[in-house]
Amino acid sequence: MALRLDGKALAKELEQRLQTQIQSACSSAGRPPGLAVLRVGDDPASAVYVSNKEKACARIGVDSFGSHLPSDASADQVLQAIRALNADGRVDGILLQLPLPEGLDEAPLLAAIDPEKDADGLHTLNLGRLLKGEPGPRSCTPAGVMAMLRSQGIDPSGKRAVVVGRSILVGQPMALMLQAANATVTVAHSRTRDLAAVTRQAEILVVAAGRPEMLGADHVSPGTVVVDVGIHRRPEGGLCGDVKAAELEPIAAALSPVPGGVGPMTVTMLLVNTVVAWCRRHQIDHDLADLIE
Repeated sequence: MALRLDGKALAKELEQRLQTQIQSACSSAGRPPGLAVLRVGDDPASAVYVSNKEKACARIGVDSFGSHLPSDASADQVLQAIRALNADGRVDGILLQLPLPEGLDEAPLLAAIDPEKDADGLHTLNLGRLLKGEPGPRSCTPAGVMAMLRSQGIDPSGKRAVVVGRSILVGQPMALMLQAANATVTVAHSRTRDLAAVTRQAEILVVAAGRPEMLGADHVSPGTVVVDVGIHRRPEGGLCGDVKAAELEPIAAALSPVPGGVGPMTVTMLLVNTVVAWCRRHQIDHDLADLIE
């Protein structure tokens, strides 16, 4: 059976590292780190995500500054809220919770976030830093995937990696991070011809297609490391990912579960970006460099 890439257990370990870092440096900084999550509208899933992030902040000692605007808020109102958080000396990380209500364009709003406070790693400047290998906040989900691989001693160097999905949120930064780790990377997507022929070449397969149980046993060669980024609610109840886990478990070398795989790591990497920004702002040494490479 496949090795379980347990993101929930790793997230717990990393939270302990973050908590220790905060406790050791809080007196020097004069205050704890601060994370602000800006939510617009009443999307139920977003409310759950924000609640989980606030609980994670409380567990490790990060101050949480939640802001909630109504679903009919204008772009100017959201911009004003972002600028206020940019100027707030208590805030080290800012997250604009997506998706936004219909009619709001996320691109200019994400661009308005101070790049040094970009807890999600999605600002154009920070994506450029990732491309050039320069320090800066890293996109949370792909950074979480890299941490999961490292925790199990899975080295991408020299391996053939395939990323299914090309979004700016996951697919593109994931490919860049794997490339930086010396993997040979192919990005597949909805227009890829004979997807199974491409994915069967992978030694490391990261699936972020956004389609429930899209990939099955025919898409994977024996011994492949499979990371399933997707999470979906089945009509009959329960959750599933982008791969057919029951089919892949007997043939994959390693497989991330859904839930309990990538999801918890995304939240943890948000905290990592916030704590590192806090340390940088107060010129405090930290031991978190392995998580933001």
